Amino acid sequence: MKLLKDILFGVHISAVSGTTNCEVASVCFDSRKVQKGDAFVATRGTVTDGHKYIDKAVELGARAVICEELPKKMMNDVTYVEVENGQQALAVMASNYYDNPSKNLKLVGVTGTNGKTTVSSLLYQLFKKAGYKVGLLSTIKIMVDDTEYSTSHTTPDALVINHHLRLMNEAGVEFCFMEVSSHGIHQKRTEGLVFEGAIFTNISHDHLDYHKTFAEYRDTKKKLFDNLPKKAFALTNIDDKNGLVMLQNTKARKYTYALKNYADYRAQILENQFDGQLLKIDDNELWTKLIGHFNAYNMLSIYAAADLLGLEKLEILRLLSELENVDGRFQYYISKNKITAIVDYAHTPDALKNVLETINTLRTGNENVITVVGCGGDRDRSKRPVMGNIASEMSNKAIFTSDNPRTESPSAIISEMEGGVEPQNVKKFLSIENREQAIKTACQLAAANDIILIAGKGHETYQETNGKRIDFDDFKMVKEFLKAISK
Repeated sequence: MKLLKDILFGVHISAVSGTTNCEVASVCFDSRKVQKGDAFVATRGTVTDGHKYIDKAVELGARAVICEELPKKMMNDVTYVEVENGQQALAVMASNYYDNPSKNLKLVGVTGTNGKTTVSSLLYQLFKKAGYKVGLLSTIKIMVDDTEYSTSHTTPDALVINHHLRLMNEAGVEFCFMEVSSHGIHQKRTEGLVFEGAIFTNISHDHLDYHKTFAEYRDTKKKLFDNLPKKAFALTNIDDKNGLVMLQNTKARKYTYALKNYADYRAQILENQFDGQLLKIDDNELWTKLIGHFNAYNMLSIYAAADLLGLEKLEILRLLSELENVDGRFQYYISKNKITAIVDYAHTPDALKNVLETINTLRTGNENVITVVGCGGDRDRSKRPVMGNIASEMSNKAIFTSDNPRTESPSAIISEMEGGVEPQNVKKFLSIENREQAIKTACQLAAANDIILIAGKGHETYQETNGKRIDFDDFKMVKEFLKAISK
């Protein structure tokens, strides 16, 4: 039990009905989960408005209600607190409820369109190899040192974040690396967290169904840097034309990294092969198993962040060379008959282009590149024709298929992708709605030394249709098909 007034510290309060000098059992924003003595926070979401469920929360025993608009009917034994923003209140209250756990470790946020998962996950790997107790909050999983927890959002809700940060405190974790999405920032899930630093990877076309304009999307990510304290570091990729924008209003110490421009941290690609690449960082050569220029940026940002967090430079380089690729990020399998299958999370135009550019740079020219790709339903529709154009232009054969259609018609999504194909590439693509059949067809079309790229879902082991998730693993499926063909 904690006093409500202590949990509310730092929240922008407009009015109070009742006393805040009362004990509450827990903080909750889902009325279905309210228990006796809880503080219920009514938040306005994209799907529903928590204010509709205030009466239900009170019926279930809520001791306090935090809301943006006080209800007309208020119970005498319940404290009602009117706040400016329910989402901001929830985040700050969550942090206070769990005793501000981010203050007790070095929390680094990673934001950008592409690379968030790779950078945060590999920083976790590197610091573990260096002998530290480390935490990870990522799309793929949450790690409290060696203990794994599942996750369903890039940036979990504020209660989940602070609960796991508290577990990290109890486990003696010193460093935590966290993916920070634009949705999470906009919905104020990171309010109340104290960051040791932030990393910007890049920004390109994505989530315009949510943010409406690119400028809004960019400026939302920028807020992570705007809110950094003076002692923190702000590390940005200045080869991205919006890289310096991230640093404009930050109070943090500013650092840059780049492959093309002058920067505080620079790298050069010396060799690039299917089994890895040779990089030059700080006049030292480094062999890494991660390939492609996008991974050169990822490795450089990891090197820079580790340096800013106090690790010795030569030790960082040694540990970088030992890092393993993240599941679903250019994850590849070579069959007995020399067909290479690559599974990648590329679900944006820029990410798809980067992966195909890497493949086309590494191939000899005698192999065919067959790309299987779809676009998610209930998401940014404007990128669909762009991705259709990229896949058909940069592949010998493109197969348009379902990704996670969610509540949309798979055929309608594919039709929008087809709309982006230019006339000269019409004969280079076909559409197969069933994703399993699309992958099987790609395997059947491939000959020795050909390359199959399966893009869009990466690490996901499910396919979501009309609110249901069925088991579906791109990497497992393509391996099984290729093994069957090569027998």
